[in-house]
Amino acid sequence: MTFQPVIPTGGIVGWRFLQRNYDTQLDRYASSAVNERETQYFLEKIAKVQSAEDLVSDRRLLQVALGAFGLEDDINNRYFIQKVLSDGTNADDALSNRLSDKRYREFSAAFGLGPGDVRKTGLITNMEEIARDNVVSRFEISVGESDETMRISLYAQHALSDLASQTGSADTKWFDLMGLPPLRSMMETALGLPSSFGRLDIDRQLEVFKDRLSSVTGSDDLAQFKDEAAVAQLTDRFLARSQIAQLQSAISPAQTALILLGG
Repeated sequence: MTFQPVIPTGGIVGWRFLQRNYDTQLDRYASSAVNERETQYFLEKIAKVQSAEDLVSDRRLLQVALGAFGLEDDINNRYFIQKVLSDGTNADDALSNRLSDKRYREFSAAFGLGPGDVRKTGLITNMEEIARDNVVSRFEISVGESDETMRISLYAQHALSDLASQTGSADTKWFDLMGLPPLRSMMETALGLPSSFGRLDIDRQLEVFKDRLSSVTGSDDLAQFKDEAAVAQLTDRFLARSQIAQLQSAISPAQTALILLGG
């Protein structure tokens, strides 16, 4: 039986508990029989993969490969994933370069199965990292079954700092963030943006994102999130706003009036 993460409460209090116990809980989750079997199978078989077709034809391999990048929902989209892998990342018109979600590009690059790519499936260190990332991602999913805001927060601890450290212009980083659903959701909530925000023109979205972040942190540059303290502050803001929204949705207008009258 897979170990189920323990989260006693939501919001910042629950997040602090999860942070204190993260390593212990992750280790217990990783050492479960199910996860150890899947990791062992992946590491034994992945070196034999020579093509995109080889990878997508083995469901157990593909599940680990996709899971490492948070793309596990695409497990049944075999043709689409094969195209992402077989196109590689070198050509401008490669499928992964045309998708707004940049995780597909990272996924394709990690295996090197496209034209002109150096195949990486035989590099044991790289594949061990992918197997480990899959376990981390699956742990985050398990956390999300109890509290989705916790899952997003865990994801942001590594994904946001990775994004901040990338080369490229400040605006490119913003567009990359907007193409990563978990980070986009976190930023929208933390900055108090409405659900309708995503319907704006993409350049207008960029302006609003930068203005809002600058008003909160003093800078509109995502490079600030190279600093763990900056990530922590944004996470706390995201969790606090999420909890407030949950409370508001749980309280009826009549209850709200009673609370105000009582105050």
